[in-house]
Amino acid sequence: MKLILTQEVEGLGAPGDVVEVKDGYGRNYLVPRGLATRWTRGGQKQVDAIVGARAARAVRDSDHADQLKAKLEGGTVDLKVRAGAGGRLFGAVTTADIASALETVAGEGVDKRTIIVTQPIKSLGAHQVSVKLTDEVAAKVALNVIPA
Repeated sequence: MKLILTQEVEGLGAPGDVVEVKDGYGRNYLVPRGLATRWTRGGQKQVDAIVGARAARAVRDSDHADQLKAKLEGGTVDLKVRAGAGGRLFGAVTTADIASALETVAGEGVDKRTIIVTQPIKSLGAHQVSVKLTDEVAAKVALNVIPA
């Protein structure tokens, strides 16, 4: 089955890639979850739109990625959240919250889909997150969650 990926699928490809997968995997997993659509001749326009949007969000080159990594790893990023007694948060810190905090430090937008949080952040204090800037460059960011 030939599919167009609409989101990144680990081990398969990035958005806009045209991939060939087994029928069951495509029909039962990728298409129902919105990770891919069936390939058609008219779907090439959709591929071009996805690739163009990905290029607009992507880091320009490796030098730019290294500069952004230096900015992000340069210090601790403070993130203000609502917290109750004992330092427990109301909910958890989302990648969108982290992306907005990183935007103030980096001076440019960071895509929330590139932020990797190993465990949900549900308490105040110091935490570590990773930001995948390119396939080769990833930044380890020290995140300090403080009460608002």
